[in-house]
Amino acid sequence: MARLPKSSLELGDPLPRDGRVEPKSPDNKKRPRASAEIEPSFEVSLARLGEIVEQLESGELPLERSLELFEEGVRLSRASQAKLDQAERRVEELLSVDEAGNPVVRELPTE
Repeated sequence: MARLPKSSLELGDPLPRDGRVEPKSPDNKKRPRASAEIEPSFEVSLARLGEIVEQLESGELPLERSLELFEEGVRLSRASQAKLDQAERRVEELLSVDEAGNPVVRELPTE
């Protein structure tokens, strides 16, 4: 009887919250994520969004490439909006005052 190759995902290994399975190396250690999966900074995302808009507005792209760029733009836009929302919450925390007008001081969570 032929044996099936052993998967890098062993039975009983918990799945990550996002549902993605990260392959393991032969020594059974998790591999580092590819650099493409690292979330860019707000400024880098904004610059890339500008590039995407310019390319889409040129009207010279094939439909499939336009859709790819649009999807990338939506992802960047959502991530950028989340960063802006988080920054706004931090500013509100820093500027908050109690009923007597005194600044409210408390630890902000670090990321």
